[in-house]
Amino acid sequence: MLKTNKKNKQQDRHRWLLIGFLCLFGVCLVAQVRPTGQKPVTGDSIKSAADTSKSAPKAKTPAGNKKQSDNKKQPENKKTKVYLLHADEGQADKLARPDVQVLIGNVKLRHDSMYMYCDSALIFEKTNSVEAFSNVRMEQGDTLFIYGDYLYYDGMTQIAQLRENVKMINRNTTLLTDSLNYDRLYDLGYYFEGGTLMDEENVLTSDWGEYSPATKQSVFNHDVKLVNPKFVLTSDTLRYNTESKIAVILGPSNIVSDNNHIYSERGFYNTMTEQAELLDRSVLTNQGKKLVGDSLFYDRIIGYGEAFDNVKMTDSINKNMLTGDYCFYNELTDSAFATKRAVAIDYSQGPDSLFMHGDTLQLVSYNLNTDSVFRLMKAYHKVRMYRTDVQGVCDSLVYNSKDSCMTMYTDPILWNEGQQLLGEQIKIYMNDSTIDWAHIINQALTVEMKDSIHYNQVSGKEMKAYFINGDMRHIEVIGNVLTAFYPEEKDSTMTGFNCLEGSVLHLYMKDKKMEKGLFIGKSNGTMYPMDQIPPDKLRLPTFAWFDYVRPLNKDDIFNWRNSLLDQLPHFIYHSFVQPLFQSAGDLFTTQFPVNIHSDNEAVQFRKLPFGNRMGSIIFFNLYRTDSTFHGIYVGRIV
Repeated sequence: MLKTNKKNKQQDRHRWLLIGFLCLFGVCLVAQVRPTGQKPVTGDSIKSAADTSKSAPKAKTPAGNKKQSDNKKQPENKKTKVYLLHADEGQADKLARPDVQVLIGNVKLRHDSMYMYCDSALIFEKTNSVEAFSNVRMEQGDTLFIYGDYLYYDGMTQIAQLRENVKMINRNTTLLTDSLNYDRLYDLGYYFEGGTLMDEENVLTSDWGEYSPATKQSVFNHDVKLVNPKFVLTSDTLRYNTESKIAVILGPSNIVSDNNHIYSERGFYNTMTEQAELLDRSVLTNQGKKLVGDSLFYDRIIGYGEAFDNVKMTDSINKNMLTGDYCFYNELTDSAFATKRAVAIDYSQGPDSLFMHGDTLQLVSYNLNTDSVFRLMKAYHKVRMYRTDVQGVCDSLVYNSKDSCMTMYTDPILWNEGQQLLGEQIKIYMNDSTIDWAHIINQALTVEMKDSIHYNQVSGKEMKAYFINGDMRHIEVIGNVLTAFYPEEKDSTMTGFNCLEGSVLHLYMKDKKMEKGLFIGKSNGTMYPMDQIPPDKLRLPTFAWFDYVRPLNKDDIFNWRNSLLDQLPHFIYHSFVQPLFQSAGDLFTTQFPVNIHSDNEAVQFRKLPFGNRMGSIIFFNLYRTDSTFHGIYVGRIV
């Protein structure tokens, strides 16, 4: 009886042990796959390993675009598990796919701080990865949301691959694409089959791009287009910060807005302030005007641009150009100025362009947006200009488009072939960028060089010189006319020396030489044979021949050559002028040899205000004949 009871008790123990094992197995099974209607199971985890059952989509990353550099500190990859938080239904086939769980209905997963939602999913225990289908959503905090139709998430690398109808939202920034990879370690999302990035101001599209929610920095490659309500930017490579709204140009780019066009291969563009800093010979174009420089600054709102180093501003409508090492342009006022080797170039006459240099060149427009608009072109300090048919120098110059008049101030000199014109002020009237006529005001003098000794000379109070096809043909001299003229035979042999005085004189040119002269009204004078010319009659009192300061070519306009007037005023005054003062009202003329060493054939000076003694004005001329320098003084003590 006792043995029987012991045997029964032993059988009961085995029976209860078997039941316990069965219950434990059932609890484990329920814990892994929760049937519909039961409470979510938390705390269960899935092991991480490489998935051999199904390969995930691979990202197409452009060559050279690595997400991390070899010398960059790698973020720490904590090998944590992907947790199942909820599923309406779970299935598992322990025989066919023992490491795969099938989840259906309201699936919710978590990996560290990232939550994942979908309609259905596959969990791969060995690879610690997830495949999610339909209504996929990823959430990280309250700032990052990613949506799509399909997700493959690798818990080991922490890379999420989303496909079809993908949307990434980070505060006010939205990224749309069909193929997005998001790297949680680097907090970086990138697409490679076309995408769109949008913020409050701009819409950017490209073939390839990346966006960092942490830094708000984005990079775009291939067919990049940034659309703003005020402009459109197209580029090959572009960086853009959604917080600062600054676009960094890294490749050939075009910015188009209204009538403006910017081309640049490197620079910065603030899409909020519309200010640009551009490098590498960028180009700014506006209504026929093009500004180029090694570097540019442009403010679209204020409407001005600055260019630095090797600057070129071209007006294709008016066919002129402004160059220098610094240029400022205001498109709202249509004004500009250039300095540092500034040159104004008029190429309206084809290859025979006019080159003009000054310390500063300025363009000012008036009466804009009216029928009476006109412009002033100003050049000041050490102005020199060159064209094959005309050259000139002066201290300052103003060109007025209203009457097509260019006025030269302060010791102006104008050359046309062998003819020299000078006065206190010269006005040049243009016709289609060609000289029509010139007006020399006060102390007018024209000189034609026959040879190094003989000069045809005419002086008067004012002159009017008329041109045909750029050649001087007619000169009208008005008031206190003095002439020193060498008549010629047909073979150009000089027959004598004619000195005349009158009130009005008309001179006629032929083949760029003085042909004849005609006085209007009373005149008187003397004709001297060539071998009987008095030395004091060879030069008019105001004679000056400034050929040595004449620009020789378009490069010579940068070489300012001072006369001896600027170099020797004190020497001349104390040595020669001061002893000549007599009394008030005295008019005197004297001639004498002067020993001055110079490499110039002839050096002349005029209108010398030496000292302040009694307000005197002295005219001093220095020239050379037969290796001897001569000086002529004409003055009046007032």
